[in-house]
Amino acid sequence: MPTSAVNLNNIDLIIKARWIIPVVPANRVLENCAIAIDKGQILALLPHEEADRRYIARETVTLSSHVLIPGLVNAHGHAAMSLLRGYADDQPLHTWLNDHIWPAESRWVSEDFVRDGTELALAEMIKSGTTCFADMYFYPEQAAQACLDAQVRCQLAFPILDFPTAWGMGPDDYLNKGLSLHDNFRGNHLINIAFGPHAPYTVSDTPLHKIAVLAQEMDMPIHIHLHETAQEVSDSLAQYGRRPSQRMMDLGLLSPLTQCVHMTQIDETDIKLLQESGAHVIHCPESNLKLASGFCPVDKLLRGNINVALGTDGAASNNDLNLFSELKTAALLAKAVAGNAAALDAHSALRLATLNGAKALGMEDVIGSLEVGKSADITAVDLGDLAMQPVYNPASQLVYTHAGNAVTHVWVEGKVLLANRLLQTLNEREVLGKANWWRKQITAL
Repeated sequence: MPTSAVNLNNIDLIIKARWIIPVVPANRVLENCAIAIDKGQILALLPHEEADRRYIARETVTLSSHVLIPGLVNAHGHAAMSLLRGYADDQPLHTWLNDHIWPAESRWVSEDFVRDGTELALAEMIKSGTTCFADMYFYPEQAAQACLDAQVRCQLAFPILDFPTAWGMGPDDYLNKGLSLHDNFRGNHLINIAFGPHAPYTVSDTPLHKIAVLAQEMDMPIHIHLHETAQEVSDSLAQYGRRPSQRMMDLGLLSPLTQCVHMTQIDETDIKLLQESGAHVIHCPESNLKLASGFCPVDKLLRGNINVALGTDGAASNNDLNLFSELKTAALLAKAVAGNAAALDAHSALRLATLNGAKALGMEDVIGSLEVGKSADITAVDLGDLAMQPVYNPASQLVYTHAGNAVTHVWVEGKVLLANRLLQTLNEREVLGKANWWRKQITAL
């Protein structure tokens, strides 16, 4: 069991729990152990009694029926779209986008919309155990401020499209604003900025190639919707004579910096490109199911040594941001697609939502597992509920029951964001009030 090399008597925090699933080492469950934390970092994982002997903590939290896990990483979403939750349900993707969502965004998206919608999303994610998320949406500077206020870790991909939106006039304008945002948050420990070309069908070759060059020069991630529908692939073949992934590869866009969101329509040539490039796949099973977009072959990708992370997508197409719910769906769907009940077992599924997500976002040295020296981004889940009894395997309970509803505590860098199910950095009443105000505005017309 790992312990710190230096014995520090006075530290900030000790969290004692019934179980700890550190994710690294893999498939390990520690029993009756504690996490020692100081200055936002993990100092040691050790038995309760040893923690008492070695450390004097300013605060000790004892969770006798809980499991501690790394804070969940939601690797894809559109946070502000929480204000459009349920607005245009039961539509195929292109109808949903073209006839409903984009017109609504044209009418309503503003700095206030993004700030209020992001706060709603943050509140929901914190209460269901997410400590880090990747976002792609307009006015990312507003999302950044909301994350700083709530003390949530994030990757904000500034959107890039060929056409004007509320946030910009075209590719050059989006890039200028986004790179300025990157400069503003350079070195910030919570806010990370990425390129966000929306999709192959909304961004042409010239800006995509420019993004590829800049990303390599600046070592910045690229977050892009890719191979989301069969129509996207057929349209690309008709227009470019190539599948979208091959076009992205030819433009230099696929690399270890690239996060490919969805990837529901892929064949062996796409898998080979992912392997050659080192690009990551972000799996959003519930959104893909709801929009009937297709099935990402997660088990095949993992067996091909391709990193797969997990995302909820936006609440307008999911309709929740509960990553534990996504975990269960991902595990069940992987088994059905692979025709193998052993595919994506509980520990592997949990890795998708923690360390694999951190790796996709380039943050695996900081978060994603409970290891000495990493940031104390931690989620506590109470397994004492009736619907979780008896507990034979804590990892299975986390993946196959409604664990998101059992989250009681959340820490980021050792700072508590949720304590006994109560938000600490957001005012829940205010968040709800703003959401209700926006509903009234949007439905008034």
